[in-house]
Amino acid sequence: MEIKNIRWEEEEFLKKRKEVLKRWPTGSQVDIEESINYHKSILKNKISKFVLKKAKNEGITLTQPRAGVALINDHIKLLQYLEKEGMADLLPTTIDSYTRLNKYEEAQKGIEESIRLGRSMLNGFPAVNHGVKGCRKVCESVNVPVEVRHGTPDSRLLAEITLAGGFTDFEGGAITYNIPYSKNVPIKTSIRNWQYVDRLIGYYQDKGISINRESFGPLTGTLVPPCISHAVSVSEALLAATQGVKSISVGYGQCGNLIQDIASIKSLSILTEEYLKEFGFSDILITTVFHQWMGGFPYNEAESFAVISWGAVAAGLGGATKVIVKTPHEAYGIPTKEANALGLRTTKQILNMVKDQKLIEIELIEKEIDVIKEETNSILETVLNLGNGDIAIGLVRGFEAGVIDIPFAPSRFTMGKIIPARDNRGAVRFLNIGNLPFSKRIKKFHKRKLEERGKIENRKPSYKMVIDDIYAISKGYLVGRPKE
Repeated sequence: MEIKNIRWEEEEFLKKRKEVLKRWPTGSQVDIEESINYHKSILKNKISKFVLKKAKNEGITLTQPRAGVALINDHIKLLQYLEKEGMADLLPTTIDSYTRLNKYEEAQKGIEESIRLGRSMLNGFPAVNHGVKGCRKVCESVNVPVEVRHGTPDSRLLAEITLAGGFTDFEGGAITYNIPYSKNVPIKTSIRNWQYVDRLIGYYQDKGISINRESFGPLTGTLVPPCISHAVSVSEALLAATQGVKSISVGYGQCGNLIQDIASIKSLSILTEEYLKEFGFSDILITTVFHQWMGGFPYNEAESFAVISWGAVAAGLGGATKVIVKTPHEAYGIPTKEANALGLRTTKQILNMVKDQKLIEIELIEKEIDVIKEETNSILETVLNLGNGDIAIGLVRGFEAGVIDIPFAPSRFTMGKIIPARDNRGAVRFLNIGNLPFSKRIKKFHKRKLEERGKIENRKPSYKMVIDDIYAISKGYLVGRPKE
């Protein structure tokens, strides 16, 4: 399979659509021209691009939860509750695991079992099975934009049905919804699949319909250094823009150190705009997404609210366009709607309190921005060189060579050599840089940062330190030895 970062010809795209829509019976419900006309009737307050653009222009951080259940009416009740009681600015539809794996028959069994038992037996909304009409019923039931959130290496049919169903935002990408989620999906395959999704959204855009595309910033959600998630987000932005996408959100997962988190969300916006302009894309709306802590949460609700609040502070002070909100029930599994609403209200309160306290010219933040930019540029320039200027080819070769790598990922198509650990202030650094193409200065910087922590804790930097860091926040600290 040959992969290049070039825009699909319309004839090729339309031919492929016929195959994709045959993968499940509800594909027959999709009439793209009728869907385009349907989107033209959607009010602007329910279109992600316009809501995100307004927030960016006004310097406001919007809130969005995660949520999804098996049955249409139950899902509607859940979203309506989060809109009203949680005051969510944007709403999600989290897709179930069977749909993410394209196991639609299993998803159908989950729907039937949910009906029989009177409660959701799926961990999300099986949008493909519910079809276009079911999706429209969901989107029409609320007054804010609804986004498709999932985790699917091959989301082509999911995209066809949900976009036809009125969703105006679609999350994921060839790297972010492959490497952290799957073991055996080649990067070439996922790039090809996601080129289709981006071309579909580009096709809507060609007809005057703006669908926002969001890259999943947290990746594995476990101590991911900013330069890693930034390099991936920028790469996916370039892939999407090539296919005609005009509204792109790039994401970052909270690491816990306030200075690093603020610097990360600021540098992400700068880097994305720089690379898009370098490749000739100057008319694209770029917005940022900050994910509250994606690692382990404390079981104690009061402590969980503290973690949520800290994420809200970082998102607000960093100027993120949107924050993905966690709940005080994270440690227990799927949260109740009440817990979800509490997380939203907590975050909203913090955002209101910090909205006029933007941290812009603090020296430590500027220094951290410089480090992140240098590291990210090193990765991206090496990837582009490997691809002779083609980001798609470069990503395949880059992952093979380990010059772009993701920690703790299940995929066998990433080298997995890099090992992150916190420095003495809790910022995420590299214990093992692997094959990342960093300068000697940057390598010494990371070594020095971890040695400083080692001296204070009276131990050598090692994998035991990494393990402590993975469990730290759930046990009530950020950095240092766990309390005995």
